[in-house]
Amino acid sequence: MPQSVSELAMDSRRNLFLALSLAIWIVGTCHADFTPADNYLINCGSMIDATIDQRVFQADNSGGAILTSSNSTAATTSPNLVAGFDSAMLYQSARIFSVASSYAFNLKSRGRHFVRLHFFPFKYQTYDLTTANFKVSTQDVVLLNNFTAPSSSSPVFREYSLNITRDMLILTFVPLVDGTQAFINAIEVISVPDDLITDSAQTVNPGQYLGLSMQPLQTSYRLNVGGAKVTPDNDTLWRTWATDESFFLNSTATKAVAFQGKLNYQKGLATQEDAPDSVYNTARQLLVQNNTSNMSNMTWQFNVDGRSSYLIRFHFCDIVGKAEYDLIFDVYVDGESASKDLDLSSASFGTLAAPYYMDIVLPSSDPSGKLSISIGPSSLNKAEPNGILNGLEIMKMNISTGSIVVVPPPSAPKKHLAVILGSVLGGVAAFIIAAVLCICCRRQKKPRTPPTSRPSSSWTPLNGLSFLTTGSRTTSRTTLTSATSGDTSYRIPFVVLQDATNHFDEQMVIGVGGFGKVYKAVMQDGSKLAVKRGNQKSHQGLREFRTEIELLSGLRHRHLVSLIGYCDEHNEMILVYEYMEKGTLKSHLYGSDMPPLSWKKRLEICIGAARGLHYLHTGFAKSIIHRDVKSANILLDENLLAKVSDFGLSKVGPEFDQTHVSTAVKGSFGYLDPEYFRRQKLTDKSDVYSFGVVLLEVICARPVIDPTLPREMINLAEWAIKWQKRGELDQIVDQRIAGTVRPEALRKFGETVEKCLAEYGVERPTMGDVLWNLEFVLQLQEAGPDMSNIDSMNQISELPSNAKRVVSSLELSTADESRTAVNYSDMSTSNAFSQLINAEGR
Repeated sequence: MPQSVSELAMDSRRNLFLALSLAIWIVGTCHADFTPADNYLINCGSMIDATIDQRVFQADNSGGAILTSSNSTAATTSPNLVAGFDSAMLYQSARIFSVASSYAFNLKSRGRHFVRLHFFPFKYQTYDLTTANFKVSTQDVVLLNNFTAPSSSSPVFREYSLNITRDMLILTFVPLVDGTQAFINAIEVISVPDDLITDSAQTVNPGQYLGLSMQPLQTSYRLNVGGAKVTPDNDTLWRTWATDESFFLNSTATKAVAFQGKLNYQKGLATQEDAPDSVYNTARQLLVQNNTSNMSNMTWQFNVDGRSSYLIRFHFCDIVGKAEYDLIFDVYVDGESASKDLDLSSASFGTLAAPYYMDIVLPSSDPSGKLSISIGPSSLNKAEPNGILNGLEIMKMNISTGSIVVVPPPSAPKKHLAVILGSVLGGVAAFIIAAVLCICCRRQKKPRTPPTSRPSSSWTPLNGLSFLTTGSRTTSRTTLTSATSGDTSYRIPFVVLQDATNHFDEQMVIGVGGFGKVYKAVMQDGSKLAVKRGNQKSHQGLREFRTEIELLSGLRHRHLVSLIGYCDEHNEMILVYEYMEKGTLKSHLYGSDMPPLSWKKRLEICIGAARGLHYLHTGFAKSIIHRDVKSANILLDENLLAKVSDFGLSKVGPEFDQTHVSTAVKGSFGYLDPEYFRRQKLTDKSDVYSFGVVLLEVICARPVIDPTLPREMINLAEWAIKWQKRGELDQIVDQRIAGTVRPEALRKFGETVEKCLAEYGVERPTMGDVLWNLEFVLQLQEAGPDMSNIDSMNQISELPSNAKRVVSSLELSTADESRTAVNYSDMSTSNAFSQLINAEGR
């Protein structure tokens, strides 16, 4: 029914009251380290809200989430049935679906979110939820497949950590068996800090796992080792930390310890978002037996899926040491060494009681389905027999099985327009008042007193920058201050960028990576720019920032993204680029709703990217190796012209008397040259390998690593090259373009890819050769049968003159591809960047 004037006036007063209340709450919490932009708490199937752990779960008909199904059933059960449960009110009701249905959540920020699902099956009228068999999926990953909640007397809780790159999250529930239903009791969707899951981790073998930041994760276990249970209201991200007693095998070899002092959080290490104080100030410690060094390990054992990979996060805090550097021990996963002679003082910069965590990836666990974690004494002569563990998280990695189903939400009904408009106006008023009050609150804060002693420092000017590096062992982040000399023409004032991005509004975010977020900026003259702002908590920092400025300020090529400027005010590290209207090549191939690119357009994009890389490899006295070639780093302008971007990991090539650059392995998982990974010897052929993987993405339109697929299909390069060697590449071509690809063009394209992916660099073509062959593929595609008698890449010289195009060095002399004179031979060839870039680009 239409609202009366009095009701509308009452709504206006209510909105104003809520706005003032929100403003007061924000002022009272200005000190909080993290406030989630998205915090959806849904009490499904209920007509009333439920308050749990000081949090309000809204009834699912109150507008917090969009429910797609008009014929779902709201079910309730007796409070006595759930009286003994934690969060009992959440399990008194459920939403039941007989057909595929969904909840949709409008997100204020992209990035990593917790998605938590609560299930408790009960009988309601003719529905028996203990027999429900269904799947749950998002737009990108299947969370549960063939799921039936156990008919035990306890609820079932599932927690997922997802990196969401969309503005809306859709959770779809699909009944799988005729006559049964899907159901859900409660849902939580909460944004978490971007760096809660970093991009790289150590593997047990040992080695490094890359691409972790984009990996969907399911929490299997989260333990407060040696301490009491931690409930959500005592955790900054509302997590539950169980006790470890039921998983611990040899309790006689240990003792539980507690710490009453103040924890010493260190910049660049663990924060209270990684684990709460109550985890770090308790632990389980090895016991010295009979005053000798003979000690048995302390071991925990867990039931896991033996077919899956796992991310294991160890939480440590030296709350037992009497002095620095006297707590050294070994860490084991499934009997294999994960960390030998782990020295917590060295890891925490010589500080006691400093929270620290370590990530280990276990590619596959024991086939028996048992996972063991052990802490043992170090074998070093100087090490006291000791060991400690404060907390443990075990997260399943390859969680998705089965096909994704999405039921999109309906559009908002017109009759709710007045309500929606009132809510929007109320929200705007709340934001304005809150912002003003919070600014006043911050201005009243006194500046922090600097420490009396400072570590030694040194500075080096670069294009108007002074890089002040400290001698302490922290992260790679470095304080930047303005220099009085040097070229400052690239420097852009912070206030200009702040205004152009609407104060770095989350709605302006167009990308998220390990370095930080990328914002769309609209300048006062209406021009658009891309602003990449370094994350204050990122482990990537100064070297990547400096490398991009050094390289891009001296490069001008129509197939390389242009650097417009940078900003280093207020300890910021901001890079400003030309705005690429059409986004990444990756987004046009898969994972978005964009229309598919034609086969010809895909070839033209590949040719453009190859030209940019060929220029890097040959346009200077010494080559420049990009080192992170991938589809997410190939951007497209409004005309779909391809430009290579993201030079933070780039390296200057070898000296004239050398064949390679010896350097730590950096890059993105799935694109890494295996020879470079094994030998840590970098050449321009490493870029050629990565580009070969991009070519496979282009023709197959699927991710380079997809853990949701069968094991033999997970790695695109390994899977596709098997089809190519059998001469059956046509069987895996993107079906949206398969009918338009001429066989002779596909054959040459496949041969080019196969040569790029050769095991050894000396067997791969140069980027100039790749460019020439892609031009040849395009000519075959356009000419068709007239050129079908040419059946080898080695016969390019036989092409008719009208089919040849001038590529290579002649193109480098054109005006739009000129370069400034920069002495890249002075750039260090031994720098090892501090962190691996994540799979989405920075």
